[in-house]
Amino acid sequence: MTYIKKLKPHEFSIWHGKRPLLGQLDIELTERCNNNCIHCCINLPENDAEARSREMSTDFVKDVIKQAADLGCLTVRFTGGEPLLREDLTELYEFTRRLGMQVILFTNARLITPDLASLLAKMPPGRVVEVSVYGMSPASYDRVAGCKGAFVEFRCGVDLLLQHKIPFVVKGPMLPFLKDELEAFEAWAATIPAMDKLPGYSMNFDLRSRRDDPAKNARITKLRATPEETVGMVSRSPLYLKDMKQFCGKFMGPPGNKLFSCGAGHGTCIDAYGNAQMCLPLRDAATVVDLRAVTLKTALGELLSAMRESAVATNPDYLRRCAVCFLKGLCEQCPAKSWMENGTLDTPVEYLCNVAHAQARYLGLVGDNENAWEVDAWRGRVAQFSGDNAK
Repeated sequence: MTYIKKLKPHEFSIWHGKRPLLGQLDIELTERCNNNCIHCCINLPENDAEARSREMSTDFVKDVIKQAADLGCLTVRFTGGEPLLREDLTELYEFTRRLGMQVILFTNARLITPDLASLLAKMPPGRVVEVSVYGMSPASYDRVAGCKGAFVEFRCGVDLLLQHKIPFVVKGPMLPFLKDELEAFEAWAATIPAMDKLPGYSMNFDLRSRRDDPAKNARITKLRATPEETVGMVSRSPLYLKDMKQFCGKFMGPPGNKLFSCGAGHGTCIDAYGNAQMCLPLRDAATVVDLRAVTLKTALGELLSAMRESAVATNPDYLRRCAVCFLKGLCEQCPAKSWMENGTLDTPVEYLCNVAHAQARYLGLVGDNENAWEVDAWRGRVAQFSGDNAK
């Protein structure tokens, strides 16, 4: 006899059989950060008074969270910038948890205090805290963070999480001068109780999502992993081939001229200034909705969904290549990436195209001199590759 029945979200009685309009809400509480990481696509200075003056008020954030709860939302992710810079973070956290919603907290851990750690232990977030790590020594960490003394504060914050038995996981950037610390990082990560797999890595770094710093964009470009290095990292997992066979069997195929084939627009992300976005990196003014003018329900159910459904590519290069390329499942080309790189929604991003092709060559889906958009018999290749999993 079983005493547990697993239900899908729309099967809960509180929704009376209707599917919730919003599963998770991402809120970017601030773009400011106490780090100035060399690879960051968003951060503004910690003491940027102009940015701070434009940020959502405490009551505004609470109202958005309450609206999300009314739409069936079960999880809120607080991110930034560094969300712990908000003096009202504790108040917002307690408000969210008392509504019965789980909280995902993204942080660099430098601002975790004994009081905050005690609160997280007393009122658990319901989801693991996610800590970004920028080096295993003061020299390397502070170099990435652009801030002297950052490593010491980070370790103090992590120690508080451990002492209070707050579940957390770690992740980090794969920067050229951090490669020698990879083994030490993963050995340390394995000692963290909530870590049940290798840390996640960022290496194909996004450019500035506000398109506000060409000089930093140039630096970020130089820090990106090469396509071959990317393949080397992602293929390290012993489950990589098995997972990719299953993935490719489900998600490969040309997207056509429809721009949004991802989850963007089905949910929403709120930027630091009260705008509902289709996804956090997509800051194009034509694709955001000011929540000071409309409700979250209207933004989700009418405006963002309409943008998603009506957005089609018109760029001839995109239509010639991306629209007919079967590597869509492997490629991170999307309107947000195109916006950051080119200021449009439908311009191919050459770097991402090269990364996708490198992975496809490794998997045997394309030959050394082939362009995937020129392959007509792609279905057979995908079927042969993914079918090997059943043998």
